[in-house]
Amino acid sequence: MSRARHTISVALLVSSLYLSLYLELLPLPPVIQKDIVPVLPFWALVSLGAWLLFRLGWGMLTFRDTPEAYAELMEEIKLAKADLRTKGVDVD
Repeated sequence: MSRARHTISVALLVSSLYLSLYLELLPLPPVIQKDIVPVLPFWALVSLGAWLLFRLGWGMLTFRDTPEAYAELMEEIKLAKADLRTKGVDVD
């Protein structure tokens, strides 16, 4: 199964489960039905945002800086500037 089909299948499963809870097709205690179920999408959105921020922070924390990559990038920048100067573009 492709990744897109898998993602769509999971999304449909979760949304149908939430819709059955929201429409009270699955019996739940009244406190959960009235107080928790309506805010589940917002909770999921906030949780997703927190997880994505954590992943971004972790990626920045564990980012390995290599001097070779820096030197290669600086050389490519010099080549690009030289190419643009030959075409009459002011780059500095």
